Amino acid sequence: MLYIVGLGLGDERDITVRGLEAVRSCSKVYMEAYTSLLSLGLDPAALANLKLYGKEITVADREMVEERVDQVLLEAADTDVAFLVVGDPFGATTHTDLVVRAKKMGVQVKVIHNASVMNAIGVCGLQLYRYGETISIPFFTEEWRPDSFYEKIQNNSRLGLHTLCLLDIRVKEPTWESLARGKKVYEPPRFMTVNTAISQLLEVEEARGGSAYGKDTLCIGVARLGSDDQKIVAGPMEKLLDVDFGPPLHCLIIVGETHPLEEEMLEFYKM
Repeated sequence: MLYIVGLGLGDERDITVRGLEAVRSCSKVYMEAYTSLLSLGLDPAALANLKLYGKEITVADREMVEERVDQVLLEAADTDVAFLVVGDPFGATTHTDLVVRAKKMGVQVKVIHNASVMNAIGVCGLQLYRYGETISIPFFTEEWRPDSFYEKIQNNSRLGLHTLCLLDIRVKEPTWESLARGKKVYEPPRFMTVNTAISQLLEVEEARGGSAYGKDTLCIGVARLGSDDQKIVAGPMEKLLDVDFGPPLHCLIIVGETHPLEEEMLEFYKM
């Protein structure tokens, strides 16, 4: 059996009772560590020795999940294996692919759900059913400045819907130069801030000129959602550029048309 276990919003204690029972029953435990992160950070030693779970944990980075995941599935064909995911198991398409591969190999799969940014974002006061399509914002580089998300924001705006923006996480990413040389050298970990996301969004709006949003558009910056020190600040896009949101992980909401109850709740977070 392959158990895919959601860990919740970032604290290792957010695992459900069912999830913890599954982990403790498994002979091998993997933790996916690139689509999101626990508050413990990236230290493999800390992740591998989570005493709460009572198991030694193998950290699964991007390369392992995308290139060598069949090793995990072969083990799950013979014994019980747990694959731990921060948030909910289906918060990233990578994990849907894992289920598809497992089923094609005849491996039984059991999913244990948990909270994720997709539902916990309701804490800011905007009603979940008033959100449009969620977008991801990648880090811009000199050679690569993708803006395909712009049309999605524009469509949401036309419908009066809010847009949740998930911000780039770059963990164990090889540099272009090292790939060209055939020997991988990895970039230091990087986590996009609300400030960087807004700066890039304003650059795209200036280039596109479609009035999907602007410097005065109401937005909400969120940092460390669900943690004891979470930070939520609402204000015009341009003014949020100057707010220090602190350590990762961050996300951003572009606010659409608001209901009076949403407006009441937003008052608690306005600058």
